[in-house]
Amino acid sequence: MQVSGICRAGLISSAFPLLLFAGLCTVWPQVVQGAVFYTHWPWAPSFDLYLRFRLDGLSLLFGLIVTGAGFLVTLYASSYMASHPHTGRFFVFLHAFMLAMLGIVLTDNLLLLFVFWEATTILSYLLIGFEHESATTRDNAKQAILVTGAGGLALLIGILLLKTAGGAFTLSQWAASDHHIREHALYPFILIAFMLGAMTKSAQVPFHFWLPNAMRAPTPISAFLHAATMVKAGIYLLMRAHPLLGGTPEWMGSLVVIGGVTAIWGAIQSLGHCDLKRMLAYTTIMALGILTMFLAGNNAASLTAATTFLLVHALYKAALFLAVGSIDHQTGTRRLDQLGGLWRAMPLTTLAVATATMSMAGFPLFFGFIGKEIMYQGAITEEMFPFFATTIALVSNSLMTAVAGVILLGPFTGKRPDTLTTVAEAPWPMVFGPGIMGGLCLLFGIIPWWVSAYLIEPAVHTFNATGEEIHLAIFHGFNTPLLLSIITLTLGALIYLFRRALGNVLAASLNRLPVTTQRIYQGSLNLFLKTAHLVANRLQNGSLHFYLLTTIAVFTLTAAGFWTLNRNGLFGPLRIPDLPISQWLLVVVMAAAVVVVVRARSRILAVCALGMVGGGVALVFLVYGAPDLALTQLLVETLTLIIVSIVLLRLPPLDQRPHPSGPARWIDALVAVGTGTLVAALTLAVTSGPIDRQLTAFFEQNSYIAAHGRNIVNVILVDFRSLDTLGEIVVVATAGLAGLSLLARRRE
Repeated sequence: MQVSGICRAGLISSAFPLLLFAGLCTVWPQVVQGAVFYTHWPWAPSFDLYLRFRLDGLSLLFGLIVTGAGFLVTLYASSYMASHPHTGRFFVFLHAFMLAMLGIVLTDNLLLLFVFWEATTILSYLLIGFEHESATTRDNAKQAILVTGAGGLALLIGILLLKTAGGAFTLSQWAASDHHIREHALYPFILIAFMLGAMTKSAQVPFHFWLPNAMRAPTPISAFLHAATMVKAGIYLLMRAHPLLGGTPEWMGSLVVIGGVTAIWGAIQSLGHCDLKRMLAYTTIMALGILTMFLAGNNAASLTAATTFLLVHALYKAALFLAVGSIDHQTGTRRLDQLGGLWRAMPLTTLAVATATMSMAGFPLFFGFIGKEIMYQGAITEEMFPFFATTIALVSNSLMTAVAGVILLGPFTGKRPDTLTTVAEAPWPMVFGPGIMGGLCLLFGIIPWWVSAYLIEPAVHTFNATGEEIHLAIFHGFNTPLLLSIITLTLGALIYLFRRALGNVLAASLNRLPVTTQRIYQGSLNLFLKTAHLVANRLQNGSLHFYLLTTIAVFTLTAAGFWTLNRNGLFGPLRIPDLPISQWLLVVVMAAAVVVVVRARSRILAVCALGMVGGGVALVFLVYGAPDLALTQLLVETLTLIIVSIVLLRLPPLDQRPHPSGPARWIDALVAVGTGTLVAALTLAVTSGPIDRQLTAFFEQNSYIAAHGRNIVNVILVDFRSLDTLGEIVVVATAGLAGLSLLARRRE
């Protein structure tokens, strides 16, 4: 339902993240004092799996960002999405994603973190592809889930390797095993796996290309996922892993280089675009690169710089995304060459953009200025490549200053185009969010000591093993960081003045690149699809005989290889059983029946001979004291014989079918004989050694006590593994219904 262009469901649902934000605020003072809140429930204790959750300084900072941005974005979307026919679905996806992000930052179990990690991947796919009628949107959503999903698989491998190396699934226990993991032979592989998970999620080069393409999503999604929450998940993972994996040359060197290259690449790309939203996407890549680069450090200045800039970026970038959405909503475009002079028509939006861009550029009295000063201090004190880190920070921040000027002055100053004469201010829900976050950019810049004491320092203490403290302040004196801040603003102003010429040069240079990650991705995807098509056409050729032959052959080769490699450890020596003459006669009769099946030229004769084989198996069960199994086998064989005979009577004689060629028959014979020989040998090898009776003893002791049944086989089927039996029944019933529908269609 809509009220004056506002979706009532959106307004009501905005109370959900607001309540979560308020709940975090109630424990905020205790967390600042050093309290850590835990709760857990057993999941699979024998595997060290618990549903553990922990709230500490770092979790609190991320939780406040997630829920605070969630409230403002939901309120914004109640107006922005009011006319959309699927608003209900939108808010369900949005809040489900918010809960998944909260799960990531609050969980204390690494496998549970992976579950929430994959939940954000799936939900981001649904949100990015929300406008699924567009083929481009669907492709971009698919690209995002493929890249981030692949990173999730790498993270899972890293988690399992970490456990193999002696690490714990519980994050709060990592401090006790940090030196052991860093010195383990698996450390490089664990580091690579964790970094791949973080790099794909946080759009680091060369996996950055999915983020700008994801801007096809509606603006509230871009603001929430790609400014305040999802792309920060990889940064959160690096922060949590820092005490365990950080401090080594491999960690520091790789993060400095990867983060630095990502930052400079995103900054350069942002200057050559005319689409405001795409420009903001590339500045997000720059910011993520800066965050990654400073997490390479092992000192308080670098880690404080990363944590401070995390909050700085979340505030100004979410505000700018929402403001650009308001411009697009009110004018119908977000291209700079079609905008201008909007400050009179949209004064509140102009004010919000002004405060956010001032913070983005790093002007004094804004929170961005505090972030840039501590950033330069962290770059100077980097343990590895300090000159590289300082240069990257200076160039990237200078380009960001120029981009901030473009975002502020481009749409709002100059002459308004004739097509925009009727533009009015956005509805209040769309102004409230950017205004609040823009105001915080100014407020936090005026009271940085409060932000430092109540947000930044408690977060840094959770993953900074050095124990050093860095306090934020408006003025630290005349020092190198202040000088670099002044140089940043000066260079940014010069770049802004020559932005068109510089942007044209950069765009032309980028277009001439022979290879880009986007082209590599598209080429790899096309190659994969072509290979899959080729393999499918070869294997799925419609021949049941080929399917059966391939399945049995693969099984035989795999089992034979496994047995060859493990026969000494798992199987005993082969021993031919000592059987009485009557049982040997039974074996001979069954073998003769098999020969008849192979050589028969009548379908009925072949089926009858096959029934003799089944009857022989029933006699084997009977001889060895299993009359219930013998009766079951005999009934199944009898029923099969009757049904198959009825069906075969409708088919042409075997003499009328095309005979396979000589090589094909030899292949069939080789696979059949090889499979039979292998299964017989495996059976003899398994039964030759001592039998482990642990399960037998368990079922004997518990069948009657726990399940009130004396027939152990029945109890196993209907109690101990009842879900398996139910699944088998469902499969058989589904197959029967499918066959019935096919027969009914054939009759039609």
